[in-house]
Amino acid sequence: MELPVVKLKDNAVTPTRGHAGDAGLDLYSTDAAHLGPGERWSVGTGIAVELPDGYAGLVLPRSGLAREHGIALVNSPGLIDAGYRGEIRVLLLNTDPAETVRIEAGARVAQLVVIPVATVEPTEATALSETSRGDGGFGSTGR
Repeated sequence: MELPVVKLKDNAVTPTRGHAGDAGLDLYSTDAAHLGPGERWSVGTGIAVELPDGYAGLVLPRSGLAREHGIALVNSPGLIDAGYRGEIRVLLLNTDPAETVRIEAGARVAQLVVIPVATVEPTEATALSETSRGDGGFGSTGR
């Protein structure tokens, strides 16, 4: 399946895979960022994509940025709907309590994973079917 990508800025980089078969496509920043401790910064990727109908894009953090610099994504995962045609932007968060992190233009800042989506129609119901889990939520398995 092809993913049409339009470069909106001269320094935009077409998303790439680190290895054949990887689920995520690396997204590259077109902007430099300087994130102080606890700060967030919106960086552009300079690209727009055309996701096929029935699919969505999830913008996910890069584990290397998290491990090495404490960089997370504020709205992880970010959601790109099939009808969106604007620039993909990434909202970075510096979770390090002491260090300022500098992101250079051209750095890999996130990953894009394209997934199929079931478009369901919500309908009101008076009850839901019974399951062994029931309404057990966080911590309900005791682990």
